[in-house]
Amino acid sequence: MIQRSIQFLLSALSAAQFPKPGVPEVAFLGRSNVGKSSLLNALVGEKAAKVSSTPGRTRAINFFAIADQRQRHQLIFADLPGYGYAKLSKSISATWPAFIEPYLAERATLALCVCLVDANVPPRPNDRQLFDWLRAQDRAFLVVATKADRLSGNQRVRNLAALKRELGLDEILPVSAKTGQGIPELWQKIAKTGTGE
Repeated sequence: MIQRSIQFLLSALSAAQFPKPGVPEVAFLGRSNVGKSSLLNALVGEKAAKVSSTPGRTRAINFFAIADQRQRHQLIFADLPGYGYAKLSKSISATWPAFIEPYLAERATLALCVCLVDANVPPRPNDRQLFDWLRAQDRAFLVVATKADRLSGNQRVRNLAALKRELGLDEILPVSAKTGQGIPELWQKIAKTGTGE
């Protein structure tokens, strides 16, 4: 397995603060408390993204530089704020379109959107809205079902089938940040976009 390093670059609250376009970028999106930070840490084997017990802590887009042990095939992970957390103040959620939508719609170096859903939770309307919006923007995206280790084999099959059906998807990749299930497969998907090895 290729060893990778992660380095925090910056937090951006406006398009003017985004990193200068260069290497390909992979954006991670999902509802608050879906396990984005845990997945990012599992992908690189380091605790770089802060895992909070309180959903909705991420306010900005956090950018991380990723490199392998030879410092080649560098790319950027973009950790976007979670959506759908009711206790987020309206003043914060009202500012999201000012920097999130331009990033997702216009960022030339954005190669893949990794959209997270919880394998244990029924889909929400805002999940479907996100996927429909990404399709309308002609953005490549992959749906990942987190926390798959919490389900038995039969439960996992049933839940994934229900998510596919209700979200109108052909494929969902089950992963577990805790056990590492699905992490190599996710890296393979990232690599196919031209952003990996």
